[in-house]
Amino acid sequence: MRIVFIRHGLTAGNLEKRYIGSTDEPLCLEGIVQLKNLAIPRCETLVCSPMKRCTETAEMLFPQQSIVLEGAFRECDFGDFEGKNYIELTGGLDYQKWIDSGGTLPFPNGESPQDFRERCTAAFDMLVSRYSDSQSLALVIHGGTIMSILEKYAVPHRDYFDWHCDNGRGYVCNWNGSELHILERI
Repeated sequence: MRIVFIRHGLTAGNLEKRYIGSTDEPLCLEGIVQLKNLAIPRCETLVCSPMKRCTETAEMLFPQQSIVLEGAFRECDFGDFEGKNYIELTGGLDYQKWIDSGGTLPFPNGESPQDFRERCTAAFDMLVSRYSDSQSLALVIHGGTIMSILEKYAVPHRDYFDWHCDNGRGYVCNWNGSELHILERI
């Protein structure tokens, strides 16, 4: 099965380098313009995080296709860091502890990175099982969600942060039932 992973287009929070997880932020003008020139392979089934930035991206890239919403594909809950950028957080004790941990500690009053990754990969497992007869899927989701899935399933294996992709970008992969093989970057 071919699976196309697409990170949602730019939002105002993305432009300001803010932690935007649970905030339901729409695309900004730059994000809309960015998506207008993308050529994305068509897919049988379109699955999307329910957040506005993802549904708006999906509607722009696949205007004639119905969208299947999957709540477990939402971005990480950044807790007390939500809506802030590193400049605003620098000097704070909780932020420094989180940085010193290499990003492994739970976000204060938010989700732990491990729980987030497990949520995303469990949703992916369910999805590929549900659509096992499909030839192709498009997933319009969040950067962290893509990184979680590829860290677990892509070959050759790479670490979570190695799978970062810019807004409106992603990967075209081949899923063989247990591994994702990267065919190209979008």
